[in-house]
Amino acid sequence: MKAFVVERYGDADTVQARDVPEPAVGDDDVLVRVHAASVNPLDLKIRAGDLKAILPYRAPFVLGNDLAGTVVAVGSRVTRFAVGDEVYARPDQHRIGAFAELIAMHQDDVAAKPVSLTMTEAASFPLVGLTAWQALVERADLRPGQRVLIHAGAGGVGTVAVQLAKHLGAHVAATASGAKAELVRSLGADVVVDYTRQAFETVLHDYDVVLDTVGGDTLDRSLRVLKPGGIVVSVAGPPDPAFARQVGASPVVRLAVAALSFRVRRRAQRRRVRYSYLFMRASGDQLRELTALLDAATIRPVVDRVFDFASTRDALAHVEQGRARAGKVVIRMTA
Repeated sequence: MKAFVVERYGDADTVQARDVPEPAVGDDDVLVRVHAASVNPLDLKIRAGDLKAILPYRAPFVLGNDLAGTVVAVGSRVTRFAVGDEVYARPDQHRIGAFAELIAMHQDDVAAKPVSLTMTEAASFPLVGLTAWQALVERADLRPGQRVLIHAGAGGVGTVAVQLAKHLGAHVAATASGAKAELVRSLGADVVVDYTRQAFETVLHDYDVVLDTVGGDTLDRSLRVLKPGGIVVSVAGPPDPAFARQVGASPVVRLAVAALSFRVRRRAQRRRVRYSYLFMRASGDQLRELTALLDAATIRPVVDRVFDFASTRDALAHVEQGRARAGKVVIRMTA
C-alpha cells in the first residue's frame, strides 16, 4: 500500500511517499481503508523527534494521528464493528499511521463516524475532539457557571474546546487575532481577546480553568489569570511527573521530566493554582460521547483546507509554516 513515511527524525525532507506492507490485523483489530486524515502539530513534533524520549518510534514509520474511513476487515474477537462500517478514530499513540491507504487499530480506539459529517469533516475531529474532552471534562472537571480561558480559539483544539466549554455551561473567553475574532465568537466565546493588541492577563481575572495550546510565555502568563484553586491544563507546556508515570517512563526519564516542569509547577504552587500537562489518549468511548454532540449540531468541525493524498508533504508544510487560517488541515485519500 502507499503511505507517507518518516525515514528518520528531522525536517520536512524526512517524510517520503513509499510502498509499505499492509498492516497486520490482530484478533481485536479493525482494518480501515482511510478516506481522509488530518494534520496535527503532533505530527510535526513526532517527525522532528521532539518526543522520542517518551515515544520512541523506530524509523521508518508511517505518520498520521487521526482519520476517517471504512472497515474492510475485522479480527476474530471484534464485536463492535463489521466490514463496511464507516468509522473515525485517533489510533493509540503506539499505532499511529493515518497517512496511508490502510490502518489497523484496536476496536476500543474506534467509533462509528457521525452520520451528519462527511469523511473529510470526520477526519478533522478525533484528536482535537478528544484533547478538548480530556482537558475540560476529565482533567478540569469544568462545571456550569465556571469561567474558562481557551488559548488559540481559532486553532484545531481551540475551535472544538470553545464549543464544548459553552455546551458545558461555562463562561468562555478565548484568545485569537482580530481577523479570527468573529469566527471564535460564532463558536460560542463570550469574550475574545485580540492577543496582537492586548495582553490577556491584564483584562481577564479570576478564571477557574485555562486551556493552554501555546506554551512558553503564554503558559507563564496564564497562571496570573486563575483564581486560587484554579487549574491550567496545557498541551504545549513541559510534561509533568504525572505524565511520565502515565507513559511508564524510566526513572531517568521521570527525573528529566520533573526537572523540565519544575519551574512552572513551582510558580503555580506559589499562586495556589495547579499545572497539569495533557498528552491526549485514544478512546472510542469518548469519541462516541462526542459523536452525539456532533450529530446534534452542538459542536461542528472547522476545516481550513483539504489537500489530496499525493500532496501530504504540502499539507504538513501548510501547518508547519502557520498558514492555516482556522481549524484543521485535512488530507483526502479517496473521493
